[in-house]
Amino acid sequence: MAITNRNRLLEKYVQVVREDGLNTNKNVNIGIAGATSSATLSVGVGGITSNGVVQQNHTAPSAINATASATAAQVASGYITSTSAASTTITLPTATAIATQIGATQGTVLDLFIDNTGGANTVTITPDSSMTKSQVAQVATYGVPTFGLFTVASGASGLAQFRLVFSSATALVIARVF
Repeated sequence: MAITNRNRLLEKYVQVVREDGLNTNKNVNIGIAGATSSATLSVGVGGITSNGVVQQNHTAPSAINATASATAAQVASGYITSTSAASTTITLPTATAIATQIGATQGTVLDLFIDNTGGANTVTITPDSSMTKSQVAQVATYGVPTFGLFTVASGASGLAQFRLVFSSATALVIARVF
């Protein structure tokens, strides 16, 4: 979607909120003049959903500084930081728990950023067994398939993005984007 169409979509969203108030988990069909298709907005706890993509503002990242299981709310924040000096493993909650937190259905996409730039050791992401690791390899970018790269380095290069794509409200595929 072009930037101008996104801006129109956001303007329409603001108009809907002014008229209706901010109702959580409400779907609003929006047609944009001059656009090739209409869009659907959903407003929920996890953020604003536009055509199934959750857009977070990441104003309050969650901190996980020791080996732990992340909560669905922490994952829904879209941004987890770690500043641990020790190696840290973050186990993700079930696909169902995350879907419930953000109101996900088939086609919903959630991007999760792991920021280990302030850490002094690696962070390993462990997907729950209800998640499928993507078999899409990004060899051109990394020289190796990225679906197996769930370890995030520390320091300046310690930032990773994981994309969670829901095939239903109880199942998702997770892939490392960078």
